[in-house]
Amino acid sequence: MAALILPSDWIKNWDKSGKNEFFQFFQGLAGKPSSHEFVKDLQTALYELCWHVIQGNLKVDVAVSLLADVMELRDDMPSILADVFCILDIETGCLEEKHKRDHFTQLVGACLICVPDGMLKERLDPETLESLGLIKQAQQFNQKIVKIKTKLFYKQQKFNLLREENEGYAKLIAELGQDLIGNLTSHLVLENIKSLIGCFNLDPNRVLDIILEVYECRSEHDEFFIPLIKSYMCEHQTLCHMLGFKFKFHQEPNGETPSSLYHIAAALLQHNLIALEDLYVHLLPLDSSIVEEHKREILEAKQIARKLTMVLVPSEKTEDKEKEKEKEEEKNEKPPDNQKLGLLEALLRIGDWQHAQSIMDQMPAFYATSHKAIAIALCQLLHLIVEPLYRRAAVPKGAKGGLMTPLRNKQALRPAESFDDLSRGVFTMLCYLGPHLSHDPILFAKVVRLGKSFMKEYQNESRQDTKDKMDSLLSCFLSTADQVLLPSLSLMECNACMSEELWGFFKLFPYQHRYRLYGQWKNETYGNHPLLVKIKAQTVDRAKYIMKRLTKENVKPSGRQIGKLSHSNPTILFDYILSQIQWYDNLISPVVDSLKYLTSLNYDVLAYCIIEALANPEKEKMKHDDTTISSWLQSLASLCGAVFRKYPIELAGLLQYVTNQLKAGKSFDLLILKEVVQKMAGIEITDEMTVEQLEAMTGGEQLKAEGGYFGQIRNTKKSSQRLKDALLDHELALPLCLLMAQQRNGVVFSEGGEKHLKLVGKLYDQCHDTLVQFGGFLASNLSTEDYIKRVPSVDVLCNQFHTPHDAAFFLSRPMYAHQILSKYDELKKAEKGSRQQQKVHKYIAACEQIMAPVHEAVVSLHLPRVWDDLRPQFYATFWSLTMYDLAVPHNAYDREVNKLKIQIKAIDENTEMPLNKKKKEKERCTALQDKLQEEEKKQLEHVQRVLHRLKLEKDNWLLAKSTKNETITKFLQLCIFPRCVFSAIDAVYCARFVELVHQQKTPNFCTLLCYDRVFSDIIYTVASCTENESRRYGRFLCCMLETVTRWHSDRAIYEKECGNYPGFLTIFRASGFDGGNKADQLDYENFRHVVHKWHYKLTKASVHCLETGEYTHIRNILIVLTKILPWYPKVLNLGQALECRVHKICQEEKEKRPDLYALAMGYSGQLKGRKVHMVPENEFHHKEQPVRSATSGTLQNGPGNTGKPAAAATAGKAEEGAVEDSDKSKDKSQVAQKTASKNSTAANKVSSSNGSSTPNSTKGSKEKEDKEKTTKEKKEKKDKNPGSTPEAKAGGKDKQKEEKPTDSKEKTPKADKDKRKDDKKEEKSKIDGKSAEKEWSKERDVSNDSKTKEGSKVEKNAGAGSMKSLVPRSEGVESEREQKRRKLDTHSSPSHSSAVKHHPNHSTVLPKSKEKDDEKKESDKSRDRSKEREKKEDRKDRKRDYSNSDREMSQEAKRRKDENGMSSSKHSKSASPSESPHSNDKDNSKRSKSTSKDKSDLAKPEKTSGGKKESRHDKEKSEKKRDSTGAKEEKKQYPLMP
Repeated sequence: MAALILPSDWIKNWDKSGKNEFFQFFQGLAGKPSSHEFVKDLQTALYELCWHVIQGNLKVDVAVSLLADVMELRDDMPSILADVFCILDIETGCLEEKHKRDHFTQLVGACLICVPDGMLKERLDPETLESLGLIKQAQQFNQKIVKIKTKLFYKQQKFNLLREENEGYAKLIAELGQDLIGNLTSHLVLENIKSLIGCFNLDPNRVLDIILEVYECRSEHDEFFIPLIKSYMCEHQTLCHMLGFKFKFHQEPNGETPSSLYHIAAALLQHNLIALEDLYVHLLPLDSSIVEEHKREILEAKQIARKLTMVLVPSEKTEDKEKEKEKEEEKNEKPPDNQKLGLLEALLRIGDWQHAQSIMDQMPAFYATSHKAIAIALCQLLHLIVEPLYRRAAVPKGAKGGLMTPLRNKQALRPAESFDDLSRGVFTMLCYLGPHLSHDPILFAKVVRLGKSFMKEYQNESRQDTKDKMDSLLSCFLSTADQVLLPSLSLMECNACMSEELWGFFKLFPYQHRYRLYGQWKNETYGNHPLLVKIKAQTVDRAKYIMKRLTKENVKPSGRQIGKLSHSNPTILFDYILSQIQWYDNLISPVVDSLKYLTSLNYDVLAYCIIEALANPEKEKMKHDDTTISSWLQSLASLCGAVFRKYPIELAGLLQYVTNQLKAGKSFDLLILKEVVQKMAGIEITDEMTVEQLEAMTGGEQLKAEGGYFGQIRNTKKSSQRLKDALLDHELALPLCLLMAQQRNGVVFSEGGEKHLKLVGKLYDQCHDTLVQFGGFLASNLSTEDYIKRVPSVDVLCNQFHTPHDAAFFLSRPMYAHQILSKYDELKKAEKGSRQQQKVHKYIAACEQIMAPVHEAVVSLHLPRVWDDLRPQFYATFWSLTMYDLAVPHNAYDREVNKLKIQIKAIDENTEMPLNKKKKEKERCTALQDKLQEEEKKQLEHVQRVLHRLKLEKDNWLLAKSTKNETITKFLQLCIFPRCVFSAIDAVYCARFVELVHQQKTPNFCTLLCYDRVFSDIIYTVASCTENESRRYGRFLCCMLETVTRWHSDRAIYEKECGNYPGFLTIFRASGFDGGNKADQLDYENFRHVVHKWHYKLTKASVHCLETGEYTHIRNILIVLTKILPWYPKVLNLGQALECRVHKICQEEKEKRPDLYALAMGYSGQLKGRKVHMVPENEFHHKEQPVRSATSGTLQNGPGNTGKPAAAATAGKAEEGAVEDSDKSKDKSQVAQKTASKNSTAANKVSSSNGSSTPNSTKGSKEKEDKEKTTKEKKEKKDKNPGSTPEAKAGGKDKQKEEKPTDSKEKTPKADKDKRKDDKKEEKSKIDGKSAEKEWSKERDVSNDSKTKEGSKVEKNAGAGSMKSLVPRSEGVESEREQKRRKLDTHSSPSHSSAVKHHPNHSTVLPKSKEKDDEKKESDKSRDRSKEREKKEDRKDRKRDYSNSDREMSQEAKRRKDENGMSSSKHSKSASPSESPHSNDKDNSKRSKSTSKDKSDLAKPEKTSGGKKESRHDKEKSEKKRDSTGAKEEKKQYPLMP
């Protein structure tokens, strides 16, 4: 029994208070309803009271008196007490204590007054009854019970069949078959039936059977027969057995159970006259047979699917077809009658969902509804239930529809009046129906429309509590969509209307819910139903058939087939199509065109399928070489761009996927965003754009669209708007920008851990390019308010979001421009002044108001010491302006306007075009032309305002509290270098901004130093760039070189644009000079020397990068060289040096790294094409012999000595950076320089452009320096002019036949001429070789130090670079010993001897076998040129006079170096590459001519190549080619080719 509920205190204090409390407790229990719980409490209380009596705690008479009072409280109290006595009888009978049994007997005997004897006889044991005296003997009582039970349950009443009469049954049938209309009731008929049974002695069971038979025949009269049967029968089992016999009768092999029998069984079940579990056992087939059948169906479906995907030979196909025919014939045979399904259908017809659900639960899922009759019956029941709600809330406007007659059955489910009523059973029925809702498209549409109506109510509901209640309904609708609607759509054949109807419902869900539904549909639903397994296989088979035949030519018919197939099973179709596109990217275009027949739902499903394919974890996003992105990802990205542009597909899911990937630190999928923005907004990102396109990109939006891209951008307005709306609605614009900006460095430091360097570079470029593209899209499409609302200030971007500074300003720049223009318009409206000057002032005022907070914000971006040199105003101005603000691309505007005029003319001349189309096209072109002209005018006004603003600001830009060098360093480090690699337009902007700062005559800005720092050492910058950054950096250098070349080309231009500008001011400080500060302008000739030095430095850096063997160095320098090709190389010998090095790269990388080979070959071909535009060095910058008596005092003189060392000193100020490393190490490498000098002299001034000396050459020079130092010094003392006389020349030839003729330009073999030149050559080469060898060997190691120190040395080393370029060189023949040493060094390291001098042509060592023939040929030619030799004899004599001064010059150079900080290596570096054969013969004899023609030659290099001097030069080159054919093998040892 239950736990004790009576306190023991009541028993102890019974007389005082216990009895009263007990009675009150019973009164409380008796007053409660007669539910099961309260009856149980009464029983427990009585049980505890009686148990106290049995234990002796309470006297019997006391308890009986209380029980007598309790019995009066309720009518059923005696029965409850009898039940308690029954329990106690059993318990006390089992106890060993006899006194307890006696107490129980006494208690029951005393209570006989309260409990009737009959109750006790029913419930107590016969022995107890005997002890109480209620029965005489227990044994007799038991026997009597057995007899009564036998009579009741086992003895059948025997009817006398012979006494039965047919008349009774006839009357019974007539009674039941009479017309039931009128006042006839089942009660009256029942009385007549009883009379017939009694009168004719009818068997009651047969009477019941006849009643059921008549009911079966008249099944429509449920309201009559059900009450009749209910009042006639007394046992449910009897009726159930009788129905069971009827069902068993129809279970014969070919038997068919009539529907009427199902109906009466369903009706009896609905009215609870029989129990389902009793009837269910009489029905066939067994549940186990149903389960086996279901499994067999699934297995067959899977086999069919497998066969459709297998490739079979023809013989196997025929066998399979025969087997399938046999199976179909078997299926066509009538299946055995399924009585369970028949009863289920009948229950559904009458609306008894409770019993129907019980039957369906006994079967496998969806087994019952897979039978069409069951599905239709259930659909019909659903129609009746949802009809009222559908009519009230979901009927579309204008739709009528047929009214449904409700069920007359009161036991059926009540129709739904509200959405809450749907949860009573409608959703459950739909889930049982599953995919077989496809049998009733009308009900499908009703359910969808109800869902649509509910979603509208849900979205419009403002109260949160009501919305929370509606959430359960929302989840029910989502489950219905997942389990019913989408699977049913798969089974509908090509029902586009249902697809569109369903989209009307689905589009109200967020894309997260929709994509979840599509994922379930695609990946799980098709495996749960045998029918869907077959449908999936058939869809894939059909998709294969269509895709095999899809081409550009049959897009329309194939598109119709794809559309037809996609209406029902889009997920399966698109999954296959996408798999094909990933393999064959040429399918993208026809597939995109063929998708125009899809429904809106299908487009949404396509978006999901694309995202799922992109996120496939089983696919690698890198190729096997780990250096490139996989082609399948590139194909899907291209498809995304094309599909999302052409069709109205929601973009939110795709954009969120890219965002999530970026959050996870994965940047591969930025390729998708790049393609989508490019296709939808028409914004291309490419670093390969032409100069014309780049120029167009600096104009307005219309010019950009017309001339800035490779393809014509048409009809992107709608797609751009869709993309913008998707970004703004889901707040993805700023997160994407910030994530991309942060991910750029993440690619390198986080994502690129084990990835190949090439892939890391590509990912970095992709991330950066997409950021630029995406930022450009936002800037051009977002309104001012939207942009300002979403993009925070630049300090917040940098400090809180950790955005790199370049990206932060890139994002903020459009905001500043928008704000300035808005403020400017506001000020113009406030004061309507038409004067231009007033407008400019208003514009400047607007700029100050908008940019003042920016100036304050940028201060936090850098350390305080940065602002000692650069003003925040200058920093913000640089980063906030664009090329649109600096210049108007008039040529681009004119070019596009002319194109439109040509189009208009072509339209007029086109006779085939219809007139109306002609008119439209002409109007379009004219309108576009007007727009461009108006845009040009608007930009012109804007640029004028900006330039005026800059002119007023420039005085406060640079403070220069430290040195100018430090100012330039900060400017380059914080402004130029970060921005010049950001985009192609920014690269141009940086170059133009430097030029603008120069043109504005900005105080404290040294233009010369800025250009020098840019050109001096580009190795580290180039090596740290990615592929695209190197393109942009090359474009920046190209623009810088363009400006320098323009100044270099014409003295008038130089004087006009640079002559009196502070940027070209050189300042001499008292360091080794005679004290005081002097200022002077760099003159034109010295500027030309400086430009040559820059070209030389570029060559040196290029060769270094090409010689490293590093992939990144070589690739980047080749890209940079290709970009700067229009302006570099201009000097012939530098070009030849590059050509030789690139040729070597082509040979080395042909098999190893094909991409480098392709780059090198491309550059090599372009370089050869530019060769005709190159000029010799003496034409590039003017070279004259300096005054030998120049002292440190003369170096301080101004430009009075043009071309003299004073001028050289002036020019050298711009070259201070490159000389620092050679200054440090001059004393350590003098001997090595001498060795290098001899080697270079033997090679006849081989160009040093092929890089700094190799380790072998450096090592070789150091090994020999101790041995050769003493020998050379003795040789200098003994023979000051070796080989300067014809006798010495002849003596050299007699002693050693290996010596070759060295005159490569004139091809004059005269010994006396060459020997005269040799005396100068010897001394000169010693001076030059020292510095060159040391610089080339040390440059790589100390270039970084020189970068940091070059600014501080700008004035100290002022005169070095240009002075050295003015020292003339004479060409001669070396001595025998020097020739041998040269050969040894040259063979050990081919690049060693080339590390000093630059010449367009040089002599090579001829083989011994060819020497005599060459000498004979040269002697013959010398006779023809005897006259010319005589003319030049006087000049050679003068050179002999200068030979002694050469030796003095070498000693004086050392002294000057110590005094003035001027390096002889710098001297050599500029003099050596500038030397050419013209300077020896033609230039010395015709100095005045070449000087006078210098300007015109540089301005028109094409004409120079066709002049007299060049023609003679070319003629002599061809002669040398014919005479020196035997020297090819030796020439290969040298980096430069003649």
